[in-house]
Amino acid sequence: MPSRPSVDRRKSDVGSPPARRPSQGTPSENRWEIISASVRETDRLGQAIGHGLRGGEILALFGPLGAGKTALVRGIAKGLGAATTGVSSPTFVLIHEYRGRLALAHVDLYRIDSLRDLESTGLGEYLSGPTVTVIEWADKGLAWLPDDRLEIELRHLTVESRRVRLAARGPVSIPLLLRTKTEFCRSRTTARRGHPKHRKAQPI
Repeated sequence: MPSRPSVDRRKSDVGSPPARRPSQGTPSENRWEIISASVRETDRLGQAIGHGLRGGEILALFGPLGAGKTALVRGIAKGLGAATTGVSSPTFVLIHEYRGRLALAHVDLYRIDSLRDLESTGLGEYLSGPTVTVIEWADKGLAWLPDDRLEIELRHLTVESRRVRLAARGPVSIPLLLRTKTEFCRSRTTARRGHPKHRKAQPI
């Protein structure tokens, strides 16, 4: 997963959120890896994340084109109770906002080429408030992001399946990751029980 470059925030023209305490979790609590077998399962993972959000979290998404980042965001919006019909990659608008039980800002930095471009997005306005901020192509804006964030990397395995690695970086993101694990495992178990292969034959 991409590492965060060193940056002197005192020299930045952009207001940065207050510093957060270092992570207190153990390595096993801070990281999680799953295999998503389909777009539907990636959506289900997003919903699990959405259910676990409390407000103000930063989610940094990494992965190549077509890896499922936008599908994951769609699931997050669904988990927050937001309308998902308009959820798409905001490549040209850069930031889309959705309203559910919490405000969600969906940011896409794909076309960002410089710090000046980044400053013009208005991203800094979202990083210290109650809005949940999900950032696609976060590697282009790592110098701006708070240390406390949930990093999510998606990689192709096959046409349908993806390897998803999640890493929590601080005291806000670690509990979010734990809540996500619990909710996703519950939903996956429920989905498998409902699959035809796992249904018990009904007596005639």
